Amino acid sequence: MKFVENPETAVLAAAKDMLRRGLVEGTAGNISARRSDGNLVITPSSVDYADMTLDDLVLVDPDGAVLQAKEGRMPSTEMQLHLACYRAFDDIGSVIHSHPVWATMFAIAHQPIPACVDEFAVFCGGDVRCTEYAGSGTPDVGVNAVKALEGRGAALIANHGLVAVGPRPDKVMHITALVERTAQIVWGARAIGGPVPIPEDVNRNFAGVYSYLRANT
Repeated sequence: MKFVENPETAVLAAAKDMLRRGLVEGTAGNISARRSDGNLVITPSSVDYADMTLDDLVLVDPDGAVLQAKEGRMPSTEMQLHLACYRAFDDIGSVIHSHPVWATMFAIAHQPIPACVDEFAVFCGGDVRCTEYAGSGTPDVGVNAVKALEGRGAALIANHGLVAVGPRPDKVMHITALVERTAQIVWGARAIGGPVPIPEDVNRNFAGVYSYLRANT
C-alpha cells in the first residue's frame, strides 16, 4: 500500500497550488492523500482554498467514516470518487479532482486527450480517456473513473472535470497541470489541421516507462 509522508502538509500545499494555477475556482475540486495507517486526509467541503489551513482538513477511514474534523467541517462531496480510486489502486498515495478549463472542454465533449505530445505517455500512461456520465457526488462517478484510470495517471470525468492519481500530491498536481496544458495544445493543433500522432511503438515504450515509475516511485 502506497502512502504519503506528512500527508496533511502535502495536501494543503497542493490545494494552494491548484488554486494558484487556475485549475479550480473558489471551493471546487478536492485533494486527498493516504496516510501510513491507511486512513485518508481530504480537503473539506465548501472551504475556499485561499483561506484553508491544516485544521480544516478532514481525516476519514477507508470506508469514508469521519475520524477527525474541525467543528462544522465535512469531507468533500466527491469523497466517494477518492475512496473508489484507493480501493482499486493500491499503488497510489494521492488523488486530485480538478476543473481545468481546457481539459473540461474535452470532458464535456466526451473526447479523450490523445498522447500526441512527446513523453506525455511517460506521465499519463497513454491517451487520457473520458468516463461514462454519472451524477456528481454519486458512487458511480468513482466506479466509472476507476475503469477509465486503468493503466493511466488521469481520466476525464464526463461533463465535469478531471481526476488524476499518483504517489503523492505534488506528483499528481504535475500530472493534472500536464493534462491541462496538453488539452490546450491539442485544441490549438486541431485548429491548424489536426495533431500528427506519435508513432505507436514510441508511445507504447513511453507507457512502459510510466508503468515502471508508478510501481517504483
